[in-house]
Amino acid sequence: MTSPIDDLLTIRDYLRYAASQFAASEIFFGHGTDNVWDEAVHLVMRSLHLPLENNTQFLDARLTRDERVLILERVGRRINERVPLAYLLGEAWFMGMPFHIDERVLVPRSPIGELIENGFQPWLGDKPVERILDLCTGSGCIGIGAASVFEDARVDLSDISPEALAVAESNIELHELRDRVRTVQSDVFENIIGRYDIIVSNPPYVDAEDLSDMPREFHHEPALGLAAGNDGLDIAHRIIAGAAEHLSPKGLLVVEVGNSWVALDEAYPDLPMTWLEFSNGGDGVFAISEQDLRQWQSRH
Repeated sequence: MTSPIDDLLTIRDYLRYAASQFAASEIFFGHGTDNVWDEAVHLVMRSLHLPLENNTQFLDARLTRDERVLILERVGRRINERVPLAYLLGEAWFMGMPFHIDERVLVPRSPIGELIENGFQPWLGDKPVERILDLCTGSGCIGIGAASVFEDARVDLSDISPEALAVAESNIELHELRDRVRTVQSDVFENIIGRYDIIVSNPPYVDAEDLSDMPREFHHEPALGLAAGNDGLDIAHRIIAGAAEHLSPKGLLVVEVGNSWVALDEAYPDLPMTWLEFSNGGDGVFAISEQDLRQWQSRH
């Protein structure tokens, strides 16, 4: 009896095999891809350190035995252990940029990337940007993405978890941004000093019910980066309460709360926040200006 390692020889063979195996499984797509083919392409091509696009010249190349063993092992773990692909590969892509990823941090998937690529417009207006804070940074992908757009800005990556900050540090090095980007260990604003032109945050926001119902893939991610109390708003409340004191005049606050947006909207019926829409999908992200936040606080 032959095994796939004996029968499958080319990259094309392994792409087909991985896609077929994924299609016959119960894996959940929610960490960067949304279908079996894209998942197969990411697993096979990045396991071989090959590009995800413009790669047709490689498809009929034969693989070494070690390469075949590695791909089969990762296909098996993806299906049987339901490990998110980014953890198997040790990398994920955000805003077209690679990031080191492991189980100390969440897998990047925030729609805020689209907002960053658009320079936070039109919400930022003509406000000059000298300092940016990525609060609850995890891997650092949001803050590093912002640093790539605002090339003269200094960026602080803040998180309560020293393990997450170690990953963020590795990504600062990866993107050679040590001169402008640094990490700060802080429980929300506890150790944050000074004011920022943009505060952007993708904090924990999963409520207790959603957390218990999540597919197995999400249980590989650190609970510290997901759970935020019964309504998912434990951290969002603290950000709204403290952000004005750390925003510069005409500064901008952007926060993602995912499925907890309904609860947040109900908790702050007169807070003049704008819920953003994204061309590439995603929701549960609001923006509010420093002026509007201060005016609202003055009434409460």
